[in-house]
Amino acid sequence: MNMSCKIEDIITEAACKLKNAGVSAPRLEARLLLAEAIKCDASELLFMHGDISQDEKTLFEGFIKRRLAGEPVCKILGHKDFYKYSFLVNNKVLSPRPDTEILVEAASAFAKMQEAPEILDLGTGSGCIILSLLADLPKAHGTAVDISHEALDICKKNAEALGVSERCDFVEGSWFDSGLHEQLKRTFDIIVTNPPYIPTEEIFTLQKEVRDFDPLRALDGGADGFEHYRKLAEVVPGLLKAGGRIFIEGGAGQAEQIAGLFEKSGLMLIDILADLQGINRCVILKK
Repeated sequence: MNMSCKIEDIITEAACKLKNAGVSAPRLEARLLLAEAIKCDASELLFMHGDISQDEKTLFEGFIKRRLAGEPVCKILGHKDFYKYSFLVNNKVLSPRPDTEILVEAASAFAKMQEAPEILDLGTGSGCIILSLLADLPKAHGTAVDISHEALDICKKNAEALGVSERCDFVEGSWFDSGLHEQLKRTFDIIVTNPPYIPTEEIFTLQKEVRDFDPLRALDGGADGFEHYRKLAEVVPGLLKAGGRIFIEGGAGQAEQIAGLFEKSGLMLIDILADLQGINRCVILKK
């Protein structure tokens, strides 16, 4: 970048570099990263026409360099908006995606019909699903399970930021652990889960933003993409209360087979919901 420190010039130059690198919204991303560098809201940049300091410019240039290397904006900023809230993220958790919001909306609608639902999130990551539900439902209690200690640390920080820590338990564990039922010590009205579902051999074909900056074990669904669903279908019936529901996210083209796995375990299919792109994304079953 040249030595000019004028805001508009800096945004334009950075946006050009991002566009040349194939970024789909280069000017928006440049504005978001500059706002982070100078510690202001991105909307404020529309009304700022002066200069920034050399230190701020240097920091911004570092952000742009990271973006050009493929790091997603949310991982550079350290936070991502999801549903109604904002969540801390890093390379130890999946970046929350709009596709998952349909699951949260459906689970929240069901939970609102109950007085004080117990909600279990299997593979919580950043906590974006369970914590969104707890923020929506002031009488609900949640349990967030993840195999990653680092992911649970992020989830705990997000719970504190949303003011729901006292209504959430954090459990380091896996649905492949034989003692998970004993570890949790109870059954639940609602289970939510977004397990790994990318077939192993397809991992290398993913966008660099995902492949290199999301945790591999949160992506890898085994040889056919269904390894985790098969295990969850064994585990979940023992964790659900009678009449309880599970809300499961799946990848494109997987919903019907996911439903079949859980139906074989004794659950009843309630619905399959499409995301904003029309892809069947959320499978809902009842015990």
